[in-house]
Amino acid sequence: MLCNGYDEVVDLKSGELAELRDVRGATLRVTRGTLWVTQDRDVRDVVLRAGDVWTVEREGLTLAEAQDDATFCLLGGAARRVSRAGVPPTYVERLGVWFAALGQNRASRRFVPYF
Repeated sequence: MLCNGYDEVVDLKSGELAELRDVRGATLRVTRGTLWVTQDRDVRDVVLRAGDVWTVEREGLTLAEAQDDATFCLLGGAARRVSRAGVPPTYVERLGVWFAALGQNRASRRFVPYF
């Protein structure tokens, strides 16, 4: 299956996650493998197999996890890949997390001079 007309094509390894934020109305079309999808504030989970098409129903965080190697097409949103389970993050990923945490801590602290 081709993804003609879709905004993004996402390839995931087994256990890898794709994070979709605030993409209500976005359409996912699985072209290979199986995806497990869960939405923020929704008790239902959705399992999509090759050939299935599904539309995100809620705002907030939506996670799509590959149950085996999977590919899906996305229309109307953007996906951010998240590390695979059991695979340590790269140096660049760890450095990015560290800088993000540093920025958050700096915003919450007040400067007090030390004499």
